[in-house]
Amino acid sequence: MKRIITIIITITLYSISQNTQSQIVITNNNVFNTADQMLLANELFDSGEPFAEALGYNLDNLDPMIPNSPDQLAYATGIENYEYSRYLLNTLNGRSGMGLHMMWSPIIMENAAMQPASFDGMFTGGTPNGFKEDDMLMRMIQSFGMNANFTPFANPFPQFADFVSGDTNLPQTVQSDFLNNFASTRWNRSLMDKTLNLGAMGQSASKQYLWAQDMLSAFHDGNDAEVIPNGTNSPDLPNSPNFDPNNNIFYGGNNVDGFIGQILTAESVNKTKFILTQLAYDGTTLGGVNPATYNPANGIKYFPTKIAVTEAPVLAGLPPKATTFTVTDPMSKLFDQYSYLLATASYRNMMDPNNNSDAAHLAYHEVFDGFPFPANMATTGTPGPYDLMSGASKVLFLNMMAMHYNTTENTFVDDSMLNNSGMPVKGTTITTVNAGYVIVTLAKFAQEFLGTPLETAANNALTAQANYIIANLKDATGGYYNAYTIGTGADTTTKTLATNAAIIRGLYAAYNATNNASYLNEANANYNYIIANYYIPTEKVFRTEEANDTATYTPWNLAILSGAMREASITGNIITAANTYKDVFDKIYNKMILSEAEATGEDGTGSDNDGIPYIVGGTKPFVFAAEATYTITTASVENINLGITKVTIYPNPTKSKINITLEINKPARVNIDIVDVNGRIIYTVSQNKLEAGTQYIKIPITNIESGIYFIKIKTDKGIFTTKKIVKI
Repeated sequence: MKRIITIIITITLYSISQNTQSQIVITNNNVFNTADQMLLANELFDSGEPFAEALGYNLDNLDPMIPNSPDQLAYATGIENYEYSRYLLNTLNGRSGMGLHMMWSPIIMENAAMQPASFDGMFTGGTPNGFKEDDMLMRMIQSFGMNANFTPFANPFPQFADFVSGDTNLPQTVQSDFLNNFASTRWNRSLMDKTLNLGAMGQSASKQYLWAQDMLSAFHDGNDAEVIPNGTNSPDLPNSPNFDPNNNIFYGGNNVDGFIGQILTAESVNKTKFILTQLAYDGTTLGGVNPATYNPANGIKYFPTKIAVTEAPVLAGLPPKATTFTVTDPMSKLFDQYSYLLATASYRNMMDPNNNSDAAHLAYHEVFDGFPFPANMATTGTPGPYDLMSGASKVLFLNMMAMHYNTTENTFVDDSMLNNSGMPVKGTTITTVNAGYVIVTLAKFAQEFLGTPLETAANNALTAQANYIIANLKDATGGYYNAYTIGTGADTTTKTLATNAAIIRGLYAAYNATNNASYLNEANANYNYIIANYYIPTEKVFRTEEANDTATYTPWNLAILSGAMREASITGNIITAANTYKDVFDKIYNKMILSEAEATGEDGTGSDNDGIPYIVGGTKPFVFAAEATYTITTASVENINLGITKVTIYPNPTKSKINITLEINKPARVNIDIVDVNGRIIYTVSQNKLEAGTQYIKIPITNIESGIYFIKIKTDKGIFTTKKIVKI
């Protein structure tokens, strides 16, 4: 009878603990920050279908209308991560209207100017309105639709340059035809911050690339069935780059993908040309920069962080046109430069006429051979999209090195600007997030410029930055400071989750680029650090600051966490990382999306049981909340710490044994694991019961190989701490 009562009490206490667990609370659902949301979109993309495939799942087995099938991890990665990423781009680039309309993009305007007067009205109903740009845009869209065998969407707002932010409160209710008619998903233009920022446009361009390379990597037939490129099949006419309307092969893996992939590419091509021809700044005036002849030693032209846009209406029914661009913040920001550089280097790979490495590039060749997009300069004598992306990559990299790289300290710095003589004045602080993410971009850039001096310069900077991180940003506990200021030292404010997750992201990229195992080991060690110091397993959430029981989540820190957890699983081979990410995704990410639709299993009846409202009938787009908080309950903290108050481990480094001193406040069962940098348990000591007081445990490690290990101390209530040791 006593045993039954004990079980009942235990179950009751457990139920109370579960029922009183905190819930995530959205504290800002009004602001859309383009750079943050697009960074999240990019990391969610890679944590979506590519991650699911890397984990061994067959994507053909996934159905959005069957939640958590074949299991929860497959659904979270292959459906929700992937489609939330699509939601964000779909909202920004076609629905919101939060940017400069494609009608006024450089290539559309250039082509329109070459048309005769009779062109006005030819593609817009037959009635001239004084503008040829709208006809040129409609001709392009109709052509893209024909190429993909797709009827274009109604009332879109394609944009080539994105504003920095907007208000997510829609001025109208979303209608049931929202999938094909974008009118009811348009945002309030009067509430947008009409400022251009290279970082926001770069993160958007990276997202455009990720979807375009996915969507245009195959062909399809008239029945919308995928056709795998093999080098002999093509949507083109024989011996011609032009589309053949009669051979039953169309661009894109299906009709929707083929159409959207072309639109996204056109947006990024125009955005990049716009930046190179109009937003280069010499410290006084905005203008153009010629990549073919550019050398910063002969005068720097860079891209300032804030450029305000003034618009004016041109005619009822047509989008407004930008009339002036004014630099409101001339600072060069490292985040801005590497964000756009990652996009241009990625597009360069997609457009490369010499890349025949896979079937996807066989499909890309047909897209960039002269139709629907121009071929490269080596083929035609005129620069095409490939040359544009190559040139922009060169300018951005050279400016990063000239304005942001400190050659004495061998690190990049966050900020820089020009003095009155046009010379760069570099800041002295590097934030750890930037230090990690600039490595990701450098690795991609070096890969794209193999065999050139640019590759060597990028690899040298990458290695120097990774070494600087480990030497200067790491603290005595194994975590990483938020920033470092040259001449002053490390920022000793409370270390954040984003900081340490960015280190993981960057050092895994450094390892993949150099094959230097020290970077892999350090990234794995830092993964164990964030698990020990930020993760609350009983709640399945991460703290966002050390020792702070109120976590504050934003698209920015969720993006960085997503990248770190994915790379820990794929590159670090930490087998528990994927499931930990899945748990946190379900608990936090899944509650911060403001609405959803059929792509993630919601049909308007609450069919996926996640509590997120269907977009139809509401006034919120399918984007993430700007901020949410989660308060870790006292019960959950006590459950982790119950029994142990202090742990001391010595000597460290050690050759043959470790001594562990435990301060225990009440009798507890203690389990001690020795874990390697890959997360594998290589030695376990179990103490069935230790009495309150000071307890001493000796562990021989003579037979363990030299290296870095972690001592994980657990009670039956959870993990108390993880300590790093070095075996010599």
